[in-house]
Amino acid sequence: MKLARCTDGGAPFWAVVDTERGEATPISGSFAEWAPALTARPEDGAAALKLAGAPRKLGELRLLPPVERSNRVVVAGANYAKHLNADFGMKSHSQPVAFLKAYGALIGARDPIRYPPLTKELDHEVELVAVIGARQVNRADPFGSVLGYTVGNDVSARDLQRSGPPGVGMDLFAAKSQDRSTGLGPWIVTRDEFAPGSPALRMTLKVNGETRQDASSGEMTWDVAALVRFVDERSRFEAGDVLFTGSPEGTGQGTGRFLNPGDVVEASIEGIGTLRNVVSANESA
Repeated sequence: MKLARCTDGGAPFWAVVDTERGEATPISGSFAEWAPALTARPEDGAAALKLAGAPRKLGELRLLPPVERSNRVVVAGANYAKHLNADFGMKSHSQPVAFLKAYGALIGARDPIRYPPLTKELDHEVELVAVIGARQVNRADPFGSVLGYTVGNDVSARDLQRSGPPGVGMDLFAAKSQDRSTGLGPWIVTRDEFAPGSPALRMTLKVNGETRQDASSGEMTWDVAALVRFVDERSRFEAGDVLFTGSPEGTGQGTGRFLNPGDVVEASIEGIGTLRNVVSANESA
């Protein structure tokens, strides 16, 4: 089942999406009210939800990032060995790395990517994103706390990432939280639509039709369960929080080919969907 956060220009609402019919049927209540029961039994599908009103035409709605403003956006980095080696010349760490991303960095599946004025090295990173649906994570069974998965493009300002003072390290806040730059969506696909365990899905990212990244989420160093447990042990997840799980090799950091104004960026994950975002004019120009 596909769950989207939408707007017709008014207040955002959650909906069940039927892509074959091109419809979105609104869900009654907030995410925190209905998501825990659906997370516990995703196989119940729409029967676990109280729907509100007639289906809406999907083409007439704007798809918003599928996360409430009150929830957290957590990013796990350095989670693909080839990415670390090929793009950064580094070896894998002994444990995961995680940090927070500002909510204001998020954009929807068709929104423009804002080109920030402080960077000249805007980079792309396709990522599988896990959405927490349980009120509290069961660390003995982290997968049972995941409602489903969506697509992320963790757009990064690489020159700002390297600008941290000596001895302090990377400036991940500046690199990863630039306003209106990070694609998320187009919807959440509930975990019952995937094989049990950590999904092994093909992930691709294209720029103007040219493939830049092509890998499987099965190549993660730490799987979804390990990442959820790692983060929750340090700062407890709540229903609606989202977790970016890392990006594979092929980023501009490794190739030297960064994003430019006018580029069409398509981040896709099999079984979930595609983000199609156009890079806006450089605000420093």
